Amino acid sequence: MKYFEWDENKRKFNLEKHGIDFIDAIAIFDDPDRIEFENSRKGETRFQTIGMVHDTALFLVYTLRGKKKRMISVRRASKNERKTYDEA
Repeated sequence: MKYFEWDENKRKFNLEKHGIDFIDAIAIFDDPDRIEFENSRKGETRFQTIGMVHDTALFLVYTLRGKKKRMISVRRASKNERKTYDEA
């Protein structure tokens, strides 16, 4: 996990809200078919990633802080996001 970081309060909030832990979401980067979009917001580039983790399509948002990926949020992918993933 040395290449990932997050705010611990945000991790707990995300786990309560979406039922997905940032720690588990790291596995999205093991999906060779994941797709990623860049989005500039609030003065920083954010990456939106759709990929599979344990047979579940996830939508992850993160930003880069130096060499680390800083997790912002993760949830189950919507139907449209899943369709985008399946058609890529």
